[in-house]
Amino acid sequence: MDPILQQDTALNTIAALSMSAMKADNNHTAINKHVQTEYIKGSVDATDYANSPSAVRAAFFNLPVCEPIEISFKDVSYCVQKMFSKTRKEILHKVSGNFPSGNLIAIMGPSGAGKSTLLNALSGYKTRGVSGAIYVNGRIRDLNEFKKSTCYITQDDRLQLLLTVYENMKIAADLKLGNNVSLIEKNSRIENILTALGLYDHQFTITERLSGGQKKRLSVALELINNPTVLWLDEPTTGLDSYSCTNMIAYLKQLAQQGRTVICTIHQPSAKLFEKFDLVYILAYGKCLYQGHSSKLVPFLQSVSLPCPKFHNPADYAIELASGDYGMDKVKTLSNSIGNGECLSWYENPNRVMKLEQLRQKYPISDEKKKSDDVSEFHKLKVLLRRGVIKTKRDQTLTHLRIIVNVLVAVLLGLLFIGSGTDGSRVLANYNLMFAILIHHVFAAMMLTILTFPTEKSIILKENFNRWYSVKSYYISTTLIDLPVTIISCLLFSIVIYIMVGWPLEADRFSVFFVVSFLIVFIAQSIGLLIGTVCNVINGTFLGPILAVPAMMLAGFGVTLKDLPPYLYWGSYVSYLRYGLEGYVGALFYKREQLKCDVMYCHYKYPEKFLKDISMEADQFQKDIYALLFAIVLLRVLCYYLLKWRIVLSR
Repeated sequence: MDPILQQDTALNTIAALSMSAMKADNNHTAINKHVQTEYIKGSVDATDYANSPSAVRAAFFNLPVCEPIEISFKDVSYCVQKMFSKTRKEILHKVSGNFPSGNLIAIMGPSGAGKSTLLNALSGYKTRGVSGAIYVNGRIRDLNEFKKSTCYITQDDRLQLLLTVYENMKIAADLKLGNNVSLIEKNSRIENILTALGLYDHQFTITERLSGGQKKRLSVALELINNPTVLWLDEPTTGLDSYSCTNMIAYLKQLAQQGRTVICTIHQPSAKLFEKFDLVYILAYGKCLYQGHSSKLVPFLQSVSLPCPKFHNPADYAIELASGDYGMDKVKTLSNSIGNGECLSWYENPNRVMKLEQLRQKYPISDEKKKSDDVSEFHKLKVLLRRGVIKTKRDQTLTHLRIIVNVLVAVLLGLLFIGSGTDGSRVLANYNLMFAILIHHVFAAMMLTILTFPTEKSIILKENFNRWYSVKSYYISTTLIDLPVTIISCLLFSIVIYIMVGWPLEADRFSVFFVVSFLIVFIAQSIGLLIGTVCNVINGTFLGPILAVPAMMLAGFGVTLKDLPPYLYWGSYVSYLRYGLEGYVGALFYKREQLKCDVMYCHYKYPEKFLKDISMEADQFQKDIYALLFAIVLLRVLCYYLLKWRIVLSR
C-alpha cells in the first residue's frame, strides 16, 4: 500500500474512533481497546496512536481520581505601591466569581487587564496587596492547606535544562512522593503522564533541546506527578503555533474532565480554541465584563445590545470591547450587566452552581492528609544532591569551563613569573603575583555566580511555591554540590602556578597557600550568591566589581597597612582580601632562607626585610584562617536569609 494512503487511513481510523469516544464517554474503555487492537494490527502508526484522543484519555484515567475543589471569590482587589511615590494603584477592583470543579476555565482580557494578577491572587502566588474573600469548597481559603492540592505553572518555562525529560520527571516524583509511593508506581505514573502529554518518545531527550510546545507540556507533566486538584497556568499558549496551542488546550481539557479545576489565562484565542473552554472570565481595567460558558457569550452580548457581528470570532469581539475600541461606556455597561462577576446566569447550568452553605455541606471537613506531605527534608536533600550531581557533570559553564579557565590562567601567570619564587631580585614581582591571584579568584568566582544564579532563582520560586522542597534543603544542597568543583579547580590552579613560579616545595607552605585560595574563592562565591539573590544580572554585574574595589584598596597592596589613614584603617579588618594576602605572604616568605641573587644588589634578599617594609606580621596563619572562615559563615547565613526574604517578598 502507498505509505501516504496508509497514513491517511490510519488518521481516519483515529478520527473515527475519537468521534465515537466523544459521543459515548462512558464507553471509553472499549474504544481504547479498539484503538489498541488497530495499533497492534499495524493499521495505526505508533506516534499517531500515542497522540490520539483515546490514548490520551486512557493514560489520564490511569491517574488517581481527584477530589473536587470549588473556588469562589468575592470583592477581590489588588493594590501595588507606585514607585517613587506614596500613593497606591488598584489593579483589581472588587471582582467576584465562581470556578466550579471539572471545568477548563479561561481568564481572558487585553494586555494590562489584570489576568495574571487575578490568577496570582487566587492561587496564592501573590498575597501582598490582595484583599477580599477567597473560598475553597465554601470555606475561607487556608493557603497552606490549599497549596497542597494545587500547582502553579508559570508563563516562562522554568525547567532544569540539563536534565532529560525522564530525569526531570523522576526527580519531581522523588521530591513530591518520597518513599511513600513504590518505585513501580512512580514509574507507572511517569509513563502514563508522558504518554498522555505526547512526551513518551522524548523521555531521553535533554530538556534544552525540546521545542517550545514540548517544554510547555513538560511543565504541566512535572506538576501532575502528585496529582493536584487545581492547576493554575499563566499563558500556557504563549509562543506556540496554532497546532501546538490546540494540543495544549486539548490536554488541559482532558485533565479537567477527570475532575480537576484547570484555570489559565489566555490573551486572544482563536474561535476553535475558544469553544473548548467550559467557563470564560473576561477582564478589562481590573473589572469583570463576562463570566459564563463560552457558548453563551454571544447571547450575553445580544442581551446588552452589543451583538457580535456575523462571521466574527466572539473572543476577538469581546477583546475589542474590553480594550475600549467601541467606547469606554461599553466597558462599563458590560461590567454592570455581569455585576462585576456576581452574576452566574450565563453558566451552562446556572441551577447547579452551589451556594457557599451548600458547598460546606457537600464537602465536610476531613482530617485526611496526603502521603506526599510526609516526605522528609532529609530525603528531599538527597534527591536535590542527586539532581545537582547530574547538572554538575553536564554544565559546561559552571564545571568544565571553570576548571579549564583556572588551569589556563595558572599557566599564563606561571609563564609571566616563571622561576621567580627563589629570586631575591623579584620579590616585589612575587608580591604583585599574589595580589593578581587573589583578583583572579575573586572575579572568576563572583561574576560567574552573579551571571548564573538569577536564572536558577526563578526556578526556585516556582518549585518552592509548588512545595517541591524548602529553601533550607535547596540551599544546603547547592553549597555541598559546589564544594568538589571548587576544590578541584583551586587545587589544579594552585599546583600549576606553585610549581611554575618555583615557590618552596614544602607541604605546609603549599597547604596554607591552597587553603587560603579555596577560602577566598568560597567567599567570592558567597558574595556573588548574595548579589544574585538581591539583584538581576544587569545590576549584579555592575554592583559586583564596585563592592570588590574597597576590599582591594584596604588589603594592604599599593598602600601598605601602616600608611592607611586612621579613619580608613578599620576597613582593613573588614577586607577579606587583607587576610588572603597576609596568608599568602606568610606561607611563602615566613622563615625563608636567604634568596639567591644573580644581580649586583637584591634589596629583599632576606625575606624578613620585605615583611617588615610591607608592615605584615607573617606568623598570623591561624588568625587569617579564622577570619576567612568567619566571613564565609557570616556571608552564607546572610545569603540564606536574603533568599528566604526574596521568596517571601515575591509573594
